[in-house]
Amino acid sequence: MEWLQNLLFDPDSIAHIVLLYSFVIAAGVLLGKMKIFGVSLGVTFVLFVGILIGHFGFTGNKEILNFIQDFGLILFVFCIGLQVGPSFFSSFKKGGIAMNLIATGVVVLNILVMLGLWACFFRPEDLPMLVGVLCGAVTNTPGLGAANEALSQIGYNGPEIANGYACAYPLGVVGIITATILLRHICRIRLKDEEEELRLEEEADPHVKPYLMHVEMHNEALNGKTLMEVKNFLGREFVCTRILQDGHVSIPTSNTIFNVGDQLFIVCAEDDAPAIIAFIGRKIKVDWEKQDLPLVSRRILVTQAKMNGKTLGSLHFSGMYGVNVTRVNRSGMDLFASRNLKLQVGDRLMVVGPEDAVEQVAHKMGNSLKRLDHPNMVTIFVGIFIGILFGSLPLTLPGIPTPVKLGLAGGPLIVAILTARFGYRIKLVTYTTMSANLMLREIGLALFLASVGIKAGANFVQTVVEGDGLLYVGCGFIITVIPILIMGVIARMKYKINYFTLMGLIAGSTTDPPALAYANQTAGNDAPAVGYTTVYPLAMFLRILTAQIIILLLCS
Repeated sequence: MEWLQNLLFDPDSIAHIVLLYSFVIAAGVLLGKMKIFGVSLGVTFVLFVGILIGHFGFTGNKEILNFIQDFGLILFVFCIGLQVGPSFFSSFKKGGIAMNLIATGVVVLNILVMLGLWACFFRPEDLPMLVGVLCGAVTNTPGLGAANEALSQIGYNGPEIANGYACAYPLGVVGIITATILLRHICRIRLKDEEEELRLEEEADPHVKPYLMHVEMHNEALNGKTLMEVKNFLGREFVCTRILQDGHVSIPTSNTIFNVGDQLFIVCAEDDAPAIIAFIGRKIKVDWEKQDLPLVSRRILVTQAKMNGKTLGSLHFSGMYGVNVTRVNRSGMDLFASRNLKLQVGDRLMVVGPEDAVEQVAHKMGNSLKRLDHPNMVTIFVGIFIGILFGSLPLTLPGIPTPVKLGLAGGPLIVAILTARFGYRIKLVTYTTMSANLMLREIGLALFLASVGIKAGANFVQTVVEGDGLLYVGCGFIITVIPILIMGVIARMKYKINYFTLMGLIAGSTTDPPALAYANQTAGNDAPAVGYTTVYPLAMFLRILTAQIIILLLCS
């Protein structure tokens, strides 16, 4: 039985390490699916299983544990950056500025409340553990990873801060939802009123999405004018995909001459439709399939890397191929095909024209679903390589004795965000299917949580149960609830943010999926998702960065 003893207890055995991680992750993921009062902890349960296993003496080689922990963190953070990068900068437009200010306020207040509790109830050397409590209170695992990495920079050898995280996390999930419910009663919000407000907003501000219509030209002032001249006169963008003249259907180009009585198939932005109808003529119904020119419409997938970043106007679809691109679907959302829209790998173009011409465009764009199934490994590891270099650069700040580094969490995160947003400019294809991104992200997170749990388990009982465990739980709940209530009232009273949007904003500012699930269930509309996605990129960035800054500024 010596082989079994070595397999279970030899910390230097690769088989032991793999067996240990496989059990901890599998058991943690399965247990994380259990719901208590409708709330589950998800993959975070891997941490608790790791702590339990570590407590009973099943550990591995510390150097191997550290390597797997850091590699999992890098993979997780980089994939998050790729996911949030495209929307990171656009989230500051229009109403996003106010919502991101509220989210930033929640982050800052979380830190201030934590520092206040530290000053009132704890010793100076307890600050690292309080940072762990802070990360658990706002359910932010990347922040825990960043704090751990910063502690290694300053040579910290105290208790594992994952113990504080584990104490605060369960009530953190509950506290976010509880604070959201309390906010509704404090501000005396009626859900029916919020639904009506959303409906009126949508009517007053139609989304800029593709609108399809058939129009017959009646404006005599446009008789004999070309399509380009009509567009210049109108001053609004639209795409004319087909024209019926003298009983014949054709694909119009910029030089096509219009005459009174022509029947047009037009695609435009929804809020431009009334102006186009008023300028050109009345809406009609046309059965294009009964006309003499066989036209087809197909969705074509952009898979050619050289198309990345090119504008629709620069590709001259109408002049070179005799086809029109009417709209572009990106990440499940239809976009109007304006000349200045920059293509990205993974876009789906709706192309209308003769079948042979559409085939030529499909060949040019790639249109190979199989090609997208393969993740762009070069981009991922080039980004990680640059991120590690960037995160390792020492930055000397006045008043701080130790040079500050963004580290293994901050460096890859910033590089991933910039790569996802601007990678096409240096010919990097950043497209990764959602399933591939999620798989890499979850594997990285599970490896990180398992490593932290196994390392923390040996001293968990001594540090938490026999120490200040209950105090950590209470402090974590206070850190969770107070900032949400304060900033929630400000968001409601000062910025008049709709409650359903505010629910998503709160979930996004704490990067908490269970809170978003509760908000979606309560609202029954897309408003919570809009609030969540608007603030999530900045909130995630701030959570990771501030966890490191607190450690480097106050613990070094």
